Amino acid sequence: MSTSAPRARADELALSRDAFGRLLFAPTAAGAAVVVTPVRAFPLGAPGECLALVGPHGEELAWIDRLDEQPERVRSLIEEELAGREFMPEIRAILSVSGYSTPSTWLVETDRGRTELVLRGEEYIRRLSAGALLVTDLYGIQFLVRNLATLDRQSRQILDRFL
Repeated sequence: MSTSAPRARADELALSRDAFGRLLFAPTAAGAAVVVTPVRAFPLGAPGECLALVGPHGEELAWIDRLDEQPERVRSLIEEELAGREFMPEIRAILSVSGYSTPSTWLVETDRGRTELVLRGEEYIRRLSAGALLVTDLYGIQFLVRNLATLDRQSRQILDRFL
């Protein structure tokens, strides 16, 4: 027997912000609002699907099957909150590497501009699917290569040396 409170239906979402900018959720019209954090179940594979609103003690208070089916106001509040929590630049090109042994410094072009990352070892490049990679740098920042096929030839050749 479960002692947790029942989850709210997605069509009953009552979201707002408090004076401190925190996202609040009121499970019922008469219920007290609680601070929640939206969490994606599949942040890379299906970012707009399967989201939970999690309370301050880690309990799931509401489930959202598809974010695009939510009213605009609810969707924008959730997307703002997620944008503030998630930081994963997407690598568009690898411009140069300091060497082919690790650790090595990479100069990359991302969707947020040029930056350098330090790759500790080949094991910090992880395949997500047939064409997607996740590269974690020395400081724990994760960079996404969404589709290897869209990278230029030089970038693919550099990655091949590390994979």
